Amino acid sequence: MTMDTWLQCAQADAERRGLAELKPLLETLAKATAALRAADFNAHADSDLSAGQRTGTPPAKSAR
Repeated sequence: MTMDTWLQCAQADAERRGLAELKPLLETLAKATAALRAADFNAHADSDLSAGQRTGTPPAKSAR
């Protein structure tokens, strides 16, 4: 499902339920979601980093 299709369905559903005031909020959510999906960091989401590097958690110190 595309973002545009989702938005149209969500707005129609809000209208059917008598919640027309939700329509601008749904538009804002769709725009924010599209911006997050297009963000540069998504290109690196499948990189070969360890979990600690992805989360910014420093690696565990080895016992000596």
